Parts: sequence; C-alpha cells; structure tokens
Amino acid sequence: MEGLGTTYTVSVLARKFGLSRTTLLYYDKIGLLRPSRRQENGYRAYDAGDAARLAQICAYRRYGLNLADIGRILDHRGSDAKQVLARRFEELGVQIQELREQQRQILSLMGSEHLERTDLVMSKADWTALMRAAGFSDADMFAWHVRFEHQAPEQHLKFLKFLCIPDEEIHQIRAWSAAGAKPDG
Repeated sequence: MEGLGTTYTVSVLARKFGLSRTTLLYYDKIGLLRPSRRQENGYRAYDAGDAARLAQICAYRRYGLNLADIGRILDHRGSDAKQVLARRFEELGVQIQELREQQRQILSLMGSEHLERTDLVMSKADWTALMRAAGFSDADMFAWHVRFEHQAPEQHLKFLKFLCIPDEEIHQIRAWSAAGAKPDG
C-alpha cells in the first residue's frame, strides 16, 4: 500500500499515470510538477504529494485545460479555478455548436437532412448536470445567465433554444436574466 513515505522515480510515476517519462520531464522543466527532492545520484524523487498533484494535472487535462491554466489553478487556488473552468465551459459550448453544425452539414450531404437525431441535442437537464459537475451552484448558474443575457442577448436566446427549452420558459429565463432578479428567490 502506498503511504506518505512512498517515493517514485520519473519512470514509475509516469507509468502509474499512463504518461511518458518525457511528459514528466517536461512538466518539471515548465515548473508544473517539480520532484519533491533529488536523490544523491541526481535522479528525481517524487513523493505522495507530487503524485496527488499529478493526479490533479491529469484530471484537468482530461477536461481539456491547457498546461498554463492548470498551473494557475494549482498554484493560485480560489477564483482563478472558477474563472478558468467557466472559460473552458464556454469554449466547449462553442466547440459543441461547431461540431453540431458539421453534423448537420454531413447529414445534408448524405441526403438525410430530415433524419431526426435527438442524441445531437443537449437538454436543459444535461446542461444543468454539466454545470453542477463543473462546480456551479444555482446562484452561479443564475449569475451566468444574467451575464450572458447582458453581454450577448441574441447568443443567449440561441443557446436556450439549443437546449430545446419551451418558448414560454425561454421568455421567463430571459426576463429574469435581464432584470437580474430570479422570481421565487
């Protein structure tokens, strides 16, 4: 069992996380993951804390964050993380829309533009679950809608339609977003 006294070499730690040795050397070079100490022979020695940091790095990489943003999150906890994750979430939304447009074009080229594909649509429930998984509270989501409505009202409308929200509910969401005061609290 691995404990606090566990020490890893570059190769062992890399293998543990399914990475190349070169990747860990690069992370050391850019200051993202420095070994906790050097052995007498000059070899890097990573401890359990380093392994935990690498686990976080790998998780953020799976979310699509770049190394600079990961470094900012890990070294400056707090508001940086929320801002970086919110920006990444918005980037993903743009990428999803671009990919959906590509799918529509391909369906058109295939002569299947009438083919209904409900799996190509994100629902309000899917979006809400994704936001919660990213650490957003109800208050955060409310603030997100308010900012979106004030900064880009037409894109906000398109986004709400993209979620297949009924027109009446879209009208309500946009009204409280524009007013900055959600009904029912």
